[in-house]
Amino acid sequence: VLIVMFPSILFPTPSRLINNRLISIQQWLIQLTSKQMLAIHNQKGRTWALMLMSLILFIGSTNLLGLLPHSFTPTTQLSMNLGMAIPLWAGTVITGFRYKTKASLAHFLPQGTPLPLIPMLVIIETISLFIQPMALAVRLTANITAGHLLIHLIGGATLALINISATTAFITFIILILLTILEFAVALIQAYVFTLLVSLYLHDNT
Repeated sequence: VLIVMFPSILFPTPSRLINNRLISIQQWLIQLTSKQMLAIHNQKGRTWALMLMSLILFIGSTNLLGLLPHSFTPTTQLSMNLGMAIPLWAGTVITGFRYKTKASLAHFLPQGTPLPLIPMLVIIETISLFIQPMALAVRLTANITAGHLLIHLIGGATLALINISATTAFITFIILILLTILEFAVALIQAYVFTLLVSLYLHDNT
């Protein structure tokens, strides 16, 4: 619980009339991301702005903190990612059935479907709908876990090669640095992808 709550402490809260550079950059990035993500939404969808921004900040900061040595990354746990994905997905679906009932039901059966294929298509569309939260959670878990495993394996190989061949160990160490830089990018990209997909599900249902 402490590890999950810790990232929120790192974001400074503006308490002065004129902000410093750090808070100004933070607000500019949040504003830029929210504009890009909410541009496709109507007034009903934009009420989710605070939720979406909180989500991207939480996942991004948790992923980045997980790259520190001897740290734990909560987003490598499928249970936690499902705990985020299922309520958000369910919220978008319930919103759709509440405000756009006909359109939401129409997704289960594409227009112009031949009569014999109707039962099969309804089953397929229903399964695809229920797979959405699983896909959200598994994508985030797999990407973060794979990156951490690669860093762990290459780091172990570098230590093992130091006593065998200094040149090979140096090359492996350079690969490790490049992979770590890539993982910083992946940590932020996966936070954006997770939030963007939730935003798209919301767009389909508002």
